[in-house]
Amino acid sequence: MEDKLVTLAILTYAKAQILKNVLENEGIEAYIHNVNLIQPVISSGVRLRIKKSDLPHALQIIESSAWLSEDIIKGKESSSEKNKEKRKVLIPVDFSNYSLKACQFGFSFANAINSEVVLLHAYFSPIYVPTIPYGTDNFNFQIEREESVKSMIETVHNELNKLSDTIKKKVESGEFPNIKYTCILRDGIPEEEILRYAKEYNPQIIIMGTRGRSQKDIDLIGSVTAEVIERSQSFVYAIPEHTPLKTFNDIKKVAFVTNFDQRDLIAFDSLINVFKSFHFAVSFVHLSTDNDAWHEIKLAGIKDYFQKQYSKLELHYNVVKEDNILSNLDKYVKEENIDVICITNYKRNIFARLFNPSIARKMIFHANTPILVIK
Repeated sequence: MEDKLVTLAILTYAKAQILKNVLENEGIEAYIHNVNLIQPVISSGVRLRIKKSDLPHALQIIESSAWLSEDIIKGKESSSEKNKEKRKVLIPVDFSNYSLKACQFGFSFANAINSEVVLLHAYFSPIYVPTIPYGTDNFNFQIEREESVKSMIETVHNELNKLSDTIKKKVESGEFPNIKYTCILRDGIPEEEILRYAKEYNPQIIIMGTRGRSQKDIDLIGSVTAEVIERSQSFVYAIPEHTPLKTFNDIKKVAFVTNFDQRDLIAFDSLINVFKSFHFAVSFVHLSTDNDAWHEIKLAGIKDYFQKQYSKLELHYNVVKEDNILSNLDKYVKEENIDVICITNYKRNIFARLFNPSIARKMIFHANTPILVIK
């Protein structure tokens, strides 16, 4: 049966030509319709149409502002060429016991995608303001404070060496795969340094625990992991303290939370492409405040659409009541034996983050189930 054509975007003729070239460089057939044949350059708007099966991949391209960059317009470099560079797996560590759990996940994932691991530890060395005694012109620099900073840095180096030695032993015993990894120390606020590294090097995924070594329940609202989830542009895999899973091979069922947004199609396609080395069933879950039958109809439609795209994938769908979102989602996870909750977390402004926390941020403080966040 011939694949149905769908309209991807309505653009000016010039932009439609640029996007058409970009899509064709990615192996996606594209067609421009409703062109003013006499004066195509001044067409008010033309339709760019593609095959329905190519929609997720094409949406991922069109959502990115990169397709209108100067290099793309000049034809210097396609996005497929940019992606040839091997992307690393970033694991922020704080030397807690479950930093090793994050390492176990990270090493197994990097081995599956033929990548490398970067272990990043960020420490904060406070800047001490010198005291100015009353009635004197001399600055009293307290040398003992400088010594304490040096001692702290030495401790951090020792801890990182211990972690590296532990990893070497686990590699030798076969518990960790033998892959290349590097250790990096950065001075600064942990979440800022993690995000800065991610922005510079664009890792494939960031894998980290949901609580730090020194955190108590009262400190959770300032969690480094939650801040990274909110602001990172990479995948973030958040591992709770007591999860029984050890590697991505242990994941059998994933719950993909959807709000019927077009970006969810892009996110799901990214999920399947990034984790194509692993095999798991996916349940589409919608959080609803009412009993609207259309929710199940939409979910069934999404399931059927992706079933055609990924015929070998086992797909299900369900509606979870949002009247008590956390307890209801927990109940669903336990009843359906869900191993990972997958959530899309779109860019949100500072007021939305403060006064209406995202589902991902709520869940990070509540669930014992790992959370995979897709941007």
